[in-house]
Amino acid sequence: MKVLLTGANGYIGTRLLPLLLEENHEVVCMVRDKRRFINQSDLSEQVTIITGDLLNAESLKEIPSDIDAAYYLVHSMSSHGSEFDDMEKKSAENFSTALKNTNCKQIIYLTGIANDEHLSKHLGSRLAVEDQLKASKIPCTILRAAIIIGSGSASFEIIRDLTEKIPVMVTPKWVKTKCQPIGIRDVLAYLQGVLQNEKAYNQTFDIGGPDVLTYREMMMGYAKERGLKRWIFTVPVLTPRLSSLWLNMITPVPYSLARSLVDSMKNEVVCKDDRIHDVVPRECLTYAESLHLAFEKIDQNSIVSSWKDALNRGYLDTNFMDQIKVPQNGTLEYKVKMPFERKAEEVFENIWSIGGIRGWYYMDWLWQFRGLLDKMFGGVGTRRGRTSNVDIQAGDVLDFWRVLLADKKNKRLLLFAEMKVPGEAWLELKLVESHGKAFLSQIATFRPKGLWGRMYWYAMWPFHIVLFRGMAKQITTYKPQK
Repeated sequence: MKVLLTGANGYIGTRLLPLLLEENHEVVCMVRDKRRFINQSDLSEQVTIITGDLLNAESLKEIPSDIDAAYYLVHSMSSHGSEFDDMEKKSAENFSTALKNTNCKQIIYLTGIANDEHLSKHLGSRLAVEDQLKASKIPCTILRAAIIIGSGSASFEIIRDLTEKIPVMVTPKWVKTKCQPIGIRDVLAYLQGVLQNEKAYNQTFDIGGPDVLTYREMMMGYAKERGLKRWIFTVPVLTPRLSSLWLNMITPVPYSLARSLVDSMKNEVVCKDDRIHDVVPRECLTYAESLHLAFEKIDQNSIVSSWKDALNRGYLDTNFMDQIKVPQNGTLEYKVKMPFERKAEEVFENIWSIGGIRGWYYMDWLWQFRGLLDKMFGGVGTRRGRTSNVDIQAGDVLDFWRVLLADKKNKRLLLFAEMKVPGEAWLELKLVESHGKAFLSQIATFRPKGLWGRMYWYAMWPFHIVLFRGMAKQITTYKPQK
């Protein structure tokens, strides 16, 4: 059948796409920028790609009229600050209106479990999206999940960061709230199983794994799986704001996302029934089994997708690929041209491995300190790392950078800063040849915003001289230990 997949670049959509193609469906991927999808996906030639912004109704006219089903796998929880609920509702309204002009027979929406009477703003907004999608009069299938456990998922990485980094935790009372986690493999199986399944039309299902656990039990379960000893003490005095700041500083999540998560943790997210098993019979993975699979993917450097790679308008505009051409006018630059006599492939391998576990090769503590300052001022910091330690794609995250271009053929990597700076910043690393000699070309470009931007650049100039030259030297000489 012909299936429309929204959120094709997102955490769930990236993993669902190859499964749909394996079942020989014709898939139409709706994205905000075709360039990013083509650069990221090896499957781009097997699908139809259309552009559309759910907040712009006019842009949705590209949706084909002959689609049979549509997946709605988008949300705006961390993208618009306090206005995300309005954005969510508007996006769903535009989507519903657009589908009325098609032959679509089913809408499939993945959302959060919402069984409490007094819901957080986040969970309440997801209910509003359900209502908007149902208003289309097209049969809807709503799948409500609690937290999703899998390599690269926000929930897994928060649990991992907290448990790995802090042996003794003083936590707020929300860690005693009950939750029913589900593995990413089971979520994908349900998304596939309800497609064009008439038993699922106009139905809302709670989906979850076999374990009902508190957040404290999930952290202790993680510690057990990793062979760690951890002590967690609960106190009633940590406010949602303090808890959000705590999550923001310890984990990769930005403050806006942390606040939404903390507000939602007061609500129990437990399945109220198991009707989904009558429609899609399945024995779901336990929490421990889901953790084990996530560890395997991480160890094998085979993380398919990460929540961090989804665009966040709070930091970067959706048309960020337009920044791929570094401006020449009104900018300030610091250039390093470092000669080397090693094989070009060895030096480029160092470029390709930059960030994350490998770090930035020189004065890494200074990068970490800059990331800490960024976090303190509401930025992303350096805790996001990178999705894969062995590969880079356009759109990926590298600590507080976003990858604009990852060109193996021409040995060039171009990054755009998502940190809080009074302007725009690019960092380009590439290998060049001149007069028979090989060089690493490293160019830091900054387009200042007003006087404060220029003052910032010149204040950082002494650090750039030391940092960027040392970094270039290390990239050309670094040899990874066997």
